[in-house]
Amino acid sequence: MDERRSEKLPNLTIETLARGFFKEAQTYGFSQGDYLRFVNRLLDMSMRANGIRTAGDAARSPAPQPPQEQPIDASGGLPLTDGRLRIRALDREEDLPLLERWMEDEAGRYFLLSRTISRTLALHEILDDPASVVGVVTLPDGQPIGSMAYLHMDVDQHKAELRKLIGEPSMRGKGHAKCATRLWIAYGLQALRLHKIYLNTLETNLRNVRLNESLGFRLEGILHDEIQLDGRSHDVLRMALWSE
Repeated sequence: MDERRSEKLPNLTIETLARGFFKEAQTYGFSQGDYLRFVNRLLDMSMRANGIRTAGDAARSPAPQPPQEQPIDASGGLPLTDGRLRIRALDREEDLPLLERWMEDEAGRYFLLSRTISRTLALHEILDDPASVVGVVTLPDGQPIGSMAYLHMDVDQHKAELRKLIGEPSMRGKGHAKCATRLWIAYGLQALRLHKIYLNTLETNLRNVRLNESLGFRLEGILHDEIQLDGRSHDVLRMALWSE
């Protein structure tokens, strides 16, 4: 059992995840019985993930261990690569039409949403801001698939807000977001000399919360009913990591 699993999660993390699920469950019309069945299913999944057989389970082979991530040297700045993805500097003339198309779906709209003034920014506001650093994520063959950004970069306090987007829908769910974010974090800490990298995520986006946790981000706080999306109020989680 790894070190993180041997420690109890903070109560705030549990409460945040529970609040996010409860809001979603209400939209599906969960009954008391549905909540009980859901909790039982979670317990079954947890037992299986820890190698404990549940009633009716057949013998299962041990889960394969993920490969150890290799350290990234990003001290030389952009472009960056780990062999799977590449992040290069934004070429505004070449990349702007692509970015504009990526911003049209839900993921793109969230990329543009300002958490400080609760309105959607225009793409040019981000690109024209001297406190923004924007990169383009590509496959090894050069095909662009997404964008990474640092916004509100404060050179005096050595901190910035991280934004990430896999813009091509066919490229989502393949692990590219984690790979690109890992490269971008290394770039921020090593080349930009950031001490603190923070981000904001919806409380209902559990996949993104888990991704952020796996990359070293920790919950700082909850902004209750912080933003409106499609007529619904959402809590926003503030997560951060720090240089050693």
